Amino acid sequence: MKRRQFLQWTGLTFAAGAVGACAPRVDTGRAGSPQPTDAEAFRAARRFAHLPFGDIAYVERGSGEAALFLHGAPLNGFQWRGAIARLSPYRRCVVPDFMGLGYSRVPEHQSLAASAQADMLAALLDALAISTVDIVASDSGGMTAQLFMVRHPERVRTLLLTDCDTEPNSPPPKVKPAIEMARAGTLADATAQWLTDKALARSTFGAAVFREPSRFADETIEYYAAPLVSSPLRRAQYHAFHLSLEPNPLAGIEAELKRSRTPVRMVWGASDDIFPPADAHYLDRTLPHSQGIRFVPGAKLFFPEEFPEIIAGEAQRLWRVA
Repeated sequence: MKRRQFLQWTGLTFAAGAVGACAPRVDTGRAGSPQPTDAEAFRAARRFAHLPFGDIAYVERGSGEAALFLHGAPLNGFQWRGAIARLSPYRRCVVPDFMGLGYSRVPEHQSLAASAQADMLAALLDALAISTVDIVASDSGGMTAQLFMVRHPERVRTLLLTDCDTEPNSPPPKVKPAIEMARAGTLADATAQWLTDKALARSTFGAAVFREPSRFADETIEYYAAPLVSSPLRRAQYHAFHLSLEPNPLAGIEAELKRSRTPVRMVWGASDDIFPPADAHYLDRTLPHSQGIRFVPGAKLFFPEEFPEIIAGEAQRLWRVA
């Protein structure tokens, strides 16, 4: 792969195809904030639900009414560690890894399309004896959340969306280079480079999606990237996930969104140029029970990792808990 192509992908990348997250130390130093879970503890908490779709990895924390946290691509549930540390006193927080991403293990021919992901989530909730949930979703997870909400409106109490796909912008233009790399079979190779050159991950991807990319920790890069390139099958599924983003998985959903009765709140990175503020405004005017938008100054695509206290505060308000 040409260096220019790789740098274009990592520098511009996207809602549905990059590797990384902020370091756990992002949360330290804020008075009164709980310490986030490190990668080793998150790994130890991992469980597997044995479903017809495969073995779906998830982490669960807290009790009571359930909240479902849906990560971006190609991250995994570790994205939400700071948020669930704050919200587990109020909800049974369930944090799965999508098929083809993270630590879920699925058969070779399992569809990885957003519609199949939504079906998997329904089966996971059934397996965990959960009837209804509050959903918190980011990036491509927000795309799947919208599909799940219109298919299962009776199961979704509320929906909190951060920067994510919308019908007019799915996949967004800055995702297209990653899709083309997946089609060429080079995306996994590019991702694997970050395991041996973490400075590259910080200076390219980190700079594109975090306000403070210097806090993109080594253990976080490892936790996200390693499973994606761990075997020929996982590499192929990593590519297949991205190829499933075309054609637009949200095509035709607007009419159904306009009939939704679910309370929805948008919390958006004001400096995100992958899913710009126009996407939040589109959701606000399309969803009849929108609770409005909060723009986070200076924040980019994966700001929930840098500012989990914002996610926790907005979720508590939407859920009407103290």
